[in-house]
Amino acid sequence: MRRRRLAPLLAVSVTATLAPVLATSTATAAPATPSTASLSAAEGGALDRYVKQKPRWKRCEADSPAEFQCATIKAPLDYRVPGGKRIELAISRIRSTAPGKRHGVLFSNPGGPGGQGLYMPLDLQELLPESARRKYDLIGFDPRGVGRSNPVSCDLEPEEENWLRPYKEETFAKDVSWARVVADKCRDKAGDTLAHITTRNTARDMDLLRAILGEKKISYLGYSYGTYLGAVYTQLFPGRADRFVLDSAVDPARAWRGMIQWWAEGAEPAFDRWTEWAADRSEKYGLGGTPKEVDRTFWDLVAQADEKPIEVDGQPTTGDDIRSGMRRAVFSPEYATEVVVELMKAATGRPASAEKLAAFTGPGRTGTSRAADAAEVPADNMTASFWAVVCGDNSAAWSRDPESYRRDAIEDKGRYPLYGDFASSIKPCAFWDRSVERATKVNNKVGSLVVQNEWDSQTPLPSGQALHADLKGSKMVTVLGGEGHGVYPSGNACTDGTVTTYLLTGRLPGKDVTCEATADSNAEARKNQKQDVLPGSPLPERAPDRF
Repeated sequence: MRRRRLAPLLAVSVTATLAPVLATSTATAAPATPSTASLSAAEGGALDRYVKQKPRWKRCEADSPAEFQCATIKAPLDYRVPGGKRIELAISRIRSTAPGKRHGVLFSNPGGPGGQGLYMPLDLQELLPESARRKYDLIGFDPRGVGRSNPVSCDLEPEEENWLRPYKEETFAKDVSWARVVADKCRDKAGDTLAHITTRNTARDMDLLRAILGEKKISYLGYSYGTYLGAVYTQLFPGRADRFVLDSAVDPARAWRGMIQWWAEGAEPAFDRWTEWAADRSEKYGLGGTPKEVDRTFWDLVAQADEKPIEVDGQPTTGDDIRSGMRRAVFSPEYATEVVVELMKAATGRPASAEKLAAFTGPGRTGTSRAADAAEVPADNMTASFWAVVCGDNSAAWSRDPESYRRDAIEDKGRYPLYGDFASSIKPCAFWDRSVERATKVNNKVGSLVVQNEWDSQTPLPSGQALHADLKGSKMVTVLGGEGHGVYPSGNACTDGTVTTYLLTGRLPGKDVTCEATADSNAEARKNQKQDVLPGSPLPERAPDRF
């Protein structure tokens, strides 16, 4: 059985509410019983046939635990036309260990967009305290278009999946052509399906599953992109949200182009923090005795690699590769220092640790998905579903003028030299079809708990603070000095205790909570930086022969 440690995906792990087509307000929500629950006060009758489904639960895999059960349900491709085309959604569960003390269901999402959530209950079974496992049925699902839920494909070649394209005047026309080709291939292959692979529709799928399970409300644990999915659910279905934990949060107002640009903005203060850290340890590492000297050491290394790529374990590493990798690395100063030391060894022909540099040099890796070996899951599914959401959630966020991307990339490379041009240059969304619906403006008073590390490479602290401000009924847990993407559970008594208490009792803290990072919790973040599957990797940071 394929297993992995829970590692949040992001990217950016979308956003003004018109009255949602299939959402109801708290005042008008229909009763949430199996026989009468509906997703829309206006169109409940048309959805009754979906609500009345009875999942046929069975063991997920021959070598999986017997208590881990899977099923499929039907959902409308387009909730505005519930009598039209249907899709299948793969769902899973592990029941409460103490049915008599059960509170309800705990839905979960690992991030993405494009991350598979079917196996999340297995991960949570291992990670959650027994008290929480007694309290909830753990519910997982592959979001629509992902994994085993009618996976989408654009028939992309591996090179076409590589979207880390730094701005260069001589290659920009080629990059524009690449972006147009990806959008055209997605349109040709997936037709009208891609238009409905959106966060709003995935939130509606969650509420359909809630109704099928006979629950009046759901609780939820979402990481990275999963925080945005959870926030959209609270906006569309405020009366059906129970205990919501949103870990490593997306800023709803900046979905999605702005969230990708957050990576560049957030990396600069982390880079400055790193130069100070390395300078304070100059005797050990030799990168410079002042932050300015460490800065110069790094950029000299980038210039050297631009002139002649550095060979690392047989792979050429360019200055752009170093800039890209350093964006992730600097959020852990110790790890960033180690890899720069190893790169400097390689640059002078000395043996370097390929193990330390494996997740740093060249584009990051997404690893092998649990369903990647299943014949029904296309090889480019993670990429196709990623662009479907990032482009389709809010097409208004993406300019249709390629030259505007050139201008932004040049300007942002000056403002954020480490990653600004990567974040702001052309993407397939410039040529994507217009969104079917307007983006969701998140602005409600639903109770929830936002959890955030201070130093997070994918969703920087201001991003989490923005979601907290939008969710006016929320409280926030901030981990000062916390490194890594994904907080709960981490072994930190302060953060774990606050989140677990909320899940068990439903009581939010009286005020926002500030915790201090521990050596153990940050050590886990550094460990994850060195794995093939990078927590929070926005997928797909993929090179043609290095996936």
